[in-house]
Amino acid sequence: MSRPKTTPDAEVLAAAYRVISRIGPARLTLAEVAAEAGLSPATLLQRFGSKRGLLLAAAGQGMAGVEECFARIRSAHRSPLGALSASFEEMTHMCETPEAMANSLAFLEIDLTDPDFHRLAWENSRSMLAGYRALLDEAVAAREIVPCDTARLARALSALCGGSLLSWAILREGTVTQWLRDDLDTVLGPLRVRPRKVRRAGGVAGKAGTRARKRKR
Repeated sequence: MSRPKTTPDAEVLAAAYRVISRIGPARLTLAEVAAEAGLSPATLLQRFGSKRGLLLAAAGQGMAGVEECFARIRSAHRSPLGALSASFEEMTHMCETPEAMANSLAFLEIDLTDPDFHRLAWENSRSMLAGYRALLDEAVAAREIVPCDTARLARALSALCGGSLLSWAILREGTVTQWLRDDLDTVLGPLRVRPRKVRRAGGVAGKAGTRARKRKR
């Protein structure tokens, strides 16, 4: 009977993400992650086989957790648009500093050049788009935004998210969360359903009556 793992893989991979955020994937070593997770490098080598195996496992965990993340965020918000905004803000946790953003882009380079990493990145991106579209469909049904092509809007918002994070890392004005929130509001603002103004009863008749009283005077 195998001995239970003292530290679950999920915690080790979370430690790996913290190290990536600080120093990037190129400088990451099993020793760095082991120290972050409170384990020995030999333990990580036994579990993941190599640095590449550890990075692949981290990428795979990120892909597998997309649906759970959307479900968690949706359950915490009554408004579909509120949940959508929160899902975008979730993306800022690994990019809270320009240095962390640079390290995230270094990981993206691996995603784009290594077939195994690209497959996971592709699946992750498709899951993200599906999550965004589901929330947009709910927002249309809830009359929070006007009817629109939610598939194309999801694509545009996904592109906006990456571009907004990069733009903030260059310009460095305010917080990354507020920067992303402002850009999201700029795109969604024209699509929001405006509450109808309630006409006062007898508005037109009241004005006519006022004019009639003035003529009598």
